[in-house]
Amino acid sequence: PPPPPLPLAMTAPVETISLAGDAVGSDLLPLDELADCAATAIGAHGAALFDRPDPAGYRPLRELIGAWFRVEPGRVVLTQGTLHALDLVARVVGRRRTVLVEYPANDRAQATLLATGASLLAAQTDADGLDVDDVHHTLNQHTRPALCLTTPTFSNPTGATTTLERRRRLVELIRHEQRIQPDPTRLLELDPYGLTRFEGERLPALFDLSGGTSLYASSFAATLGSGVRVGWLIAPDELAAPLLQAALETDTVPSALAQATVVELLRRDRFEPHLERLRDGLRMRRDALIAALARHLPEAQYVTPAGGLFLWLELPAGTDGRAVLRNAPGVAAVDGTRVGSISSRLRLSFASATPAELETAVARLAAGYAATVGSTSPVAVPLA
Repeated sequence: PPPPPLPLAMTAPVETISLAGDAVGSDLLPLDELADCAATAIGAHGAALFDRPDPAGYRPLRELIGAWFRVEPGRVVLTQGTLHALDLVARVVGRRRTVLVEYPANDRAQATLLATGASLLAAQTDADGLDVDDVHHTLNQHTRPALCLTTPTFSNPTGATTTLERRRRLVELIRHEQRIQPDPTRLLELDPYGLTRFEGERLPALFDLSGGTSLYASSFAATLGSGVRVGWLIAPDELAAPLLQAALETDTVPSALAQATVVELLRRDRFEPHLERLRDGLRMRRDALIAALARHLPEAQYVTPAGGLFLWLELPAGTDGRAVLRNAPGVAAVDGTRVGSISSRLRLSFASATPAELETAVARLAAGYAATVGSTSPVAVPLA
């Protein structure tokens, strides 16, 4: 006879496959190249890289980034990433004031703004990105926001990209505000995922369309790994000094070693070849996720992302994604209620899991969905 089943406590736990993160898988990163660049930087600069770093950032990297964007290095403040850049701008521009934020919104960005005492107004997004009509309506209200925050390219969480027409209209709206208001709304563009585009034509950044007058923040987290912790913020001349002072006050600056490592990689001309491999890897994983959804969860809908790290999944109306995730052990994702959306939405990241893991994760989600909609009694779901 077959052996009796093992007691529950003796069964092997199901290893969780995470589609909830916002990091790129280590197999897509140039780890050996980065290690060699770090060794070269240490050999060239020695103990200086382990001293207290310059709060404005490593001068050679500021100069390189300034050259990319055709601005003086004094307008470039190096950060630990786009959230650090947002924190600095919120302290200088948005502290205890109103900030217009596109929704659904990155939950960590919301927390960063709220920590500075900002009040948040929502501007809605759709498949074409930020709804500029909604922004226009808000700007005409009595309470004018001090800051408008948007991620126009492969946003987090939706993966949507704001169209060129909407980008132009948004820049014109902000320009109009700056002409007629003594304390106009500032525009901050977060662009951590722009370099990951693997399909279609690159759209101009809001920074480009504004003639370099808007605020722009990006980082190497999505391309060289979140552990690198090197980003940058480009500010108008009149805000550069206050932002640097905010960096001094927070005492949070990127590692000099990490910055010097990035400079060495850029000087070797190894960044662009790496980006090509990264984009190929992300495209393959996105395709694997979409194929798995077609096989296991055809009821769901989504807009196919042309880059970035995320796919914004829409379950059939009335489905509670929180219940689906509870009924799908071994897979993690971000449900819509965590980012200011409805519970039938899920943010799935395809950047860190392998194609085989994506297949397994979606099969588990499908089983969780089937268990949820097939339940004969309602599932108790706590309020968000």
